[in-house]
Amino acid sequence: MKINGNAIRVGNIIEHKKKLWVAVKTQHTQPGKGGAYLQVELKDIRDGTKLNERFRSSESVERVRMDEKEYQFLFEDGDFLTLMDQETYDQINVPKDLVGEALPFLEDGMIVTASSYEGDIISLSLPEKVIVTITEAEPVVKGQTASSSFKPAMLENGVRVMVPPHIASGTRIVVQTSDATYIERAKD
Repeated sequence: MKINGNAIRVGNIIEHKKKLWVAVKTQHTQPGKGGAYLQVELKDIRDGTKLNERFRSSESVERVRMDEKEYQFLFEDGDFLTLMDQETYDQINVPKDLVGEALPFLEDGMIVTASSYEGDIISLSLPEKVIVTITEAEPVVKGQTASSSFKPAMLENGVRVMVPPHIASGTRIVVQTSDATYIERAKD
């Protein structure tokens, strides 16, 4: 679907220079001389390279529609992940690197969303939040809870996160998978 160059929004996926790009940042600019344009930071979906482009309202770009489907993660096999279609029970193998930095949060049986373009799976996204257990946490220092300080803690999957001082080892917490940040103590 063609859209105006100044209609690109963060998160849009466009086809530009024969590649697929996701818009990471956008900024409208109106210089003193010349026409206004949209400065867009693009990230290549397949290899992660970045590109800064200027789009004028007179230009048009191809906005890509991605097909999304949920799969169940079964197991890891070398550099590949095996997923199962929940409707047909067919199994597919996809490269591990499609998950990105959220890979340590992938658990057996987890439901993941696969984004595909023209039949090729381009990315896998995990649930936004997961519940994990803390295996190591530094003890609370008296008076430390008065300020809003954080301390390092190790999760059961080997990821290090910063948590509030009152969180101890063995506590289950909710973590955001995109950037491994503490959200809250688990309510179970």
